[in-house]
This record gives sequence, C-alpha cells and structure tokens, in this order.
Amino acid sequence: MSIVEEAVRDQEANALFRGLEGVGGLIIAASGGPDSTALLLLVARWAKRLKKAPKLLAVTVDHGLRPQAAAEAAAVKRLARRLRIAHRTLRWRGEKPVTGLQEAARFARYRLLAEAAARTGYAHILTAHTLDDQAETVLLRLARGSGLTGLAGMATASPLPMGAGTEIVLVRPFLRVPKARLIATLRAAGITYVRDPSNTDPRFTRARLRALMPALAAEGLDARSLSRLAARMRRAEFAIEFAVGAARAALAPEAWPQRGPIAFDGARFLDLPAEVGLRLLGRAVAHCGNEGSVELGKLESLYDAMRLEPRLRRTLAGALITLAGNRLSIERAPARRTTGSRRISPRRNTAIRQNRNSRFTK
Repeated sequence: MSIVEEAVRDQEANALFRGLEGVGGLIIAASGGPDSTALLLLVARWAKRLKKAPKLLAVTVDHGLRPQAAAEAAAVKRLARRLRIAHRTLRWRGEKPVTGLQEAARFARYRLLAEAAARTGYAHILTAHTLDDQAETVLLRLARGSGLTGLAGMATASPLPMGAGTEIVLVRPFLRVPKARLIATLRAAGITYVRDPSNTDPRFTRARLRALMPALAAEGLDARSLSRLAARMRRAEFAIEFAVGAARAALAPEAWPQRGPIAFDGARFLDLPAEVGLRLLGRAVAHCGNEGSVELGKLESLYDAMRLEPRLRRTLAGALITLAGNRLSIERAPARRTTGSRRISPRRNTAIRQNRNSRFTK
C-alpha cells in the first residue's frame, strides 16, 4: 500500500493540530463530505489524547440548495454526538443568486462560521481543505491571471476579519494531506460520508478543472507539484512583502494619514524594483481610497503609465494619484457629484460588494 492510501496515524494528527492545544475552543466546519468528516474524526481522537483539550463545536451549514442537505446535516449531528462533540446546523436563508452561486455560497458559509465563532467566543475555525484543494486553487488562480499572491494558494492559517476589532483565524491543517488518505482514514474507522454532486458539476469552473487533474498528473503536473509551486510562491511572497515594508520605511516612514496625502520622492520610488514599487503603490491607494480592494490589472496600468509620463493625475479605487516633477502623492479622491437621491454610482456599489466578499476568499 502506498503512503497516499494509508490512513492518517495518531502521531501525524498530533503534528497536524500542533499549536491548537492551548486555545479555548475550536469551530469545526463539517459538511458531511469525506474531507470534513475525516477532520471531525481526527480532531475528536486528538482531543481525547490531550490532558486538557479545547472545547469543540462542529458546525454544518445548510445552504438550502439541495433537498438532501437537511438529512446530511442530521447525519453529521449523529456522528458528532457519537464522537462527543457538540453540533449546530446553520442555514443560509434568503434569495440565492442566479449567477456566481458557488462564490456566494462560500461567502455565506464563512460568514455563518465566523458568526458561530463570535457567539461562542472561539477564535479558530478548522476547515478540511486538502492537498488536492490547494492544487485546484492554484490552477483556478493561474487561469484567472493571478499574480504572485494568488499563486501562493491557501495559507495554513489566515485571518477572517469580523469587524469591530474581532479577528477569527481560519486554520487548514490538511493542506499537505491528499484526499485519498482522508478517505482511507474513514474507511479504516468504518465511517460513511456523503458526496456533493456539485463537486463534479461541469457548470462550475472548479469542477471542470478537477476533471482535468488526471490528464495533468500524467504530464507531471499533479497535486503535489502544484502544491509545491504554491509553497515556493508563498516563500517569495514573504520576501517581497519584507522588501515593500523596507521601501515604505525608507520613502514614507511617518504614519500615513487616513485620507492622505502620502508623499513619495518620485525618482526614488521609480527606482524601486517593479514588483516592490507596484505593491507599495497598491498599499498607498488602498489606504487612502474608499472603494474597496485595488484590482491588480488596473494598478499595473497605472504603474506603467507613471514610468512613461513625467506628469500624471489619475484616480483609482477612490484615491487620487498625482505625479508632478519629483513628487508622487496619493490621497482620497474628491467625492463624485451626485444627482438627486442617487448618491452612489452602480460601479461604486459593485466595488463595495466585491470588497465585502473579498474578506472571505480562500
């Protein structure tokens, strides 16, 4: 039997959950599928081995998209009871979008999980993203033309902002574990699970990419190699972010006013390595602007124009960028004129929604 097909052993599980022993409580995202069912099982076994374990709460989100969802949530509840873990089912209520359904469902799921964490006072949510999920994420972002940050894939731990100073940490302990090993773990324990048909529905991009994986693996581009790429991109990402911090300290060391202006020496700024300059500019625009996240393509166009034009005045994401002689300044753009009761343009409204959604991306 190859290691890919072996059940996860207790010693491995201890390593996967290392660092969580001292937290007050954990939210376990449990859908009833193989990955999250294995997470539920392995966390229960791990907690039982501890002298003082964190409190555990399994949460199943019923999106209301399939008639089988309620029965699947009930099955998770029965398993949680058997494992001596508290369980709660949360429902995504309201109208469902016609387009972008999976993205909206994912946003709703994280919102509900974060709300559950806030109510219980637990600061950590465990999800069962696997090595295979990491590979699919890298492919998806590659297809969308993501930059270095996107190609770094999912992090083992990342913040899930809730507002009002509350921060929940999203923990993905299985990012280096193949799905096959989790299935083997359930098979060895005699535990059943459900399969969500949307995972193979060709209407969804991720499902279509998943179907390509066997052919890509035959050419050497398997889940492990894509995950390795993500790890290397993440390593480079940390190095570049360090350089951006150093550039900020050198060019604009003072605290940045909320609305700006932030001033840089134009010549020194343009002498920075392109990726460092681009990111520093993005930080300043995001800090001063009020229209949400900055689109990488638009930021790149602005940066390229700055390198070609000695004088420039443009707006981006609610920020005004002015290059005049040897001075580059970024500040809040003047408010747009309104007509009657129409105070926010449709484009601005879309940016607000996209910014809200972006907080919960993988």
